[in-house]
Amino acid sequence: MSKKKRKELERNNKQKYVGEILQYLSASPAETFSYKQIATFLKIETHDEKLLLNLILDNLCDTDLISLVDKNKFQIKVNNRNMTGVIEFTPSGNAYVLTPAGDEDVFIHAKYLNGSFHGDTVKVYLFPVRKGRKREGEVLEVIKRGRADYVGRVEVSANFAFLIPDNNKLSFDIFIPLGKLKGAKHGDKAIAKLTDWGGKKNPTGEIIEVLGKSGDNNTEMHAILAEFDLPYKFPPAVEKAADKIDIKISEEEIKKRRDFRKITTLTIDPTDAKDFDDALSIEKLENGNWEIGIHIADVSHYVKPGTILDDEAYNRATSVYLVDRVVPMLPEVLSNNVCSLRPNEEKLCFSAVFEMDAEANVLKQWFGRTIINSDKRFTYEGAQSVIETGEGEYKEEIVTLNMLAKKLRAERFKKGSIAFEKLEVKFHLDENGNPTGVYIKHMKDSNQLIEEFMLLANKKVAEYCGKKITIDKNNKAQIQNRVCVYRIHDSPNETKLEQFSALIARFGYKIKTDSHEAISSSLNKLMKDIKDKKEENLIEQLAIRTMAKAIYSTKNVGHYGLSFDFYSHFTSPIRRYPDVMLHRLLEQYLAEDAGTAKIMEVDAEVVEEQCKHSSENEKRAADAERASIKYKQVQYMADKIGQEFEGLISGVTDWGIFVEIVENRCEGLIRYKDLGGDIFEFDEENYCVYARRSKIKYQLGDKIMVKIKRADLVKKQLDFEFLGKKEE
Repeated sequence: MSKKKRKELERNNKQKYVGEILQYLSASPAETFSYKQIATFLKIETHDEKLLLNLILDNLCDTDLISLVDKNKFQIKVNNRNMTGVIEFTPSGNAYVLTPAGDEDVFIHAKYLNGSFHGDTVKVYLFPVRKGRKREGEVLEVIKRGRADYVGRVEVSANFAFLIPDNNKLSFDIFIPLGKLKGAKHGDKAIAKLTDWGGKKNPTGEIIEVLGKSGDNNTEMHAILAEFDLPYKFPPAVEKAADKIDIKISEEEIKKRRDFRKITTLTIDPTDAKDFDDALSIEKLENGNWEIGIHIADVSHYVKPGTILDDEAYNRATSVYLVDRVVPMLPEVLSNNVCSLRPNEEKLCFSAVFEMDAEANVLKQWFGRTIINSDKRFTYEGAQSVIETGEGEYKEEIVTLNMLAKKLRAERFKKGSIAFEKLEVKFHLDENGNPTGVYIKHMKDSNQLIEEFMLLANKKVAEYCGKKITIDKNNKAQIQNRVCVYRIHDSPNETKLEQFSALIARFGYKIKTDSHEAISSSLNKLMKDIKDKKEENLIEQLAIRTMAKAIYSTKNVGHYGLSFDFYSHFTSPIRRYPDVMLHRLLEQYLAEDAGTAKIMEVDAEVVEEQCKHSSENEKRAADAERASIKYKQVQYMADKIGQEFEGLISGVTDWGIFVEIVENRCEGLIRYKDLGGDIFEFDEENYCVYARRSKIKYQLGDKIMVKIKRADLVKKQLDFEFLGKKEE
């Protein structure tokens, strides 16, 4: 064989054979395999292929991946070349394996996926790292399937049917035998369960539930919930158990509680809210101070551990907020009725009560069970009107609460809290749930009023539950750590902060990164500087991505974003299960400290597992919420095909550029094939892509003009046509 031909053969086949050889040997790491066995496995027959195999085996021995045993026997070397993680596909058909330790993800080319599906836990062989390249590997084994059921659109022909998955990270269709359609018709949205994973063929499945006609609003919302494995209805047994709850408040129960029924108490919530978790009471004390009560629905009084209601609430872990509906954690009889702090109704609460001076300093605190009767339900808009005009019902109370909240807020920022005020995309919907307009929701004083008092309660309850302080015989304070459900937020990654700093410099902004105080103060200044600018949403999103993700845990590392040493979630038990967990711990610790109950050891491992479950479900709920927003954005833009818009590059990937329309925050994709006949290189670290021939660089934050090319409701995706960079 000529040298040129050998090199060409090696270039075309080497990588394929390397992966297959290593997979074959890794399947039986204790065994040795002859050259003939390996050649038979690879179906190598020609003389040139045999020569290539010899070259590859020699190379694998030289690179210490396999060893030569007994002259002509090869064996895989047991080392750190294998790892396990969850695989996530990209729309390009390639994938990444996420490492449990949070190290660099491993890139898996489509040809090395070996029957794995998005979300599977897989064993991966790591290829030797080449200088300047990302970590790459091949899936050796699927250890655990991520899921067995998929949501999609049914397509039926004369002899067979397919389910086309909604998830654009799945590159396959599911074959459905005609006898397994369960009544599904062509064009229906349905859920299919896999019966055969397929290997190199399409997987086979059967329809287990028909959701309705594709395009119908209810059908699509239910499909989104099913896609993220979230329920959209309660089992009949759970509804029945909720209906049996005794909602009458007995005199005996009232005597156990602190009575706030005659104290002015108000709720402030969104206009469309149906469940009211929290209320504020306010009373001027004789010494001139204020007593502020943060009253939270006493869900744990009605939902007891070990009951079917508690099991369902734990499994859900959170309410889910889609664009047009709420899927509650608790059945409606609880979430919207029994536990909801509706005006002019007696309600049972768990409360945090603080005596505060005119500077919002907390002088005394009290935690315990209460009974309240809310005097009025304010919407945020209604309370805002009172704040701005100084007129209206309960004007003195609202103005005073706002004054105290502003002082709490100022002190919080002074101590390093970061002012992330994420913009919320909202829709005007018609009676059928179709979007007729898009608007951006901003935080105003009335929102911040409620936020500050909720933060205060969460912080103080976490401090009390997390550490028990006693005074010993020498009059010294002794601190005992107790099991608590914390809401933790770790410090940001330094590299990400540096990248973020470099990126915003392109817009003329800067941040300091030499200390927590410097980071927080400069980030707060940045948030003010970008207010109402075109790049506001983009920079806010990037700043949030730079930060670590907040999660629930028993292991307290504090809350970096709020600059709190202790923080938890106490204020929303109707919609968050960790709040219910914290209420139960608070009840126990209050009784222990009062000497009315024996000290019980809380199993930290059990609570940590519950925290992990809640964090995972919270993420799925957030993903579903984003999917519903994407769907409504695409639906809203569907009649604007051909129209031109100004946009900002909001994301860069290895398959295309994401662009956010400045006017309405709708995001779409420009595929590289639509950017012209060039080859593009994705620079992940610097948030940009380069065109090899033209040398044009497309970077996060670039202003460009786009035309709406396609609105794909199935994939929840807008495709844009690139019209050119926007001239300054």
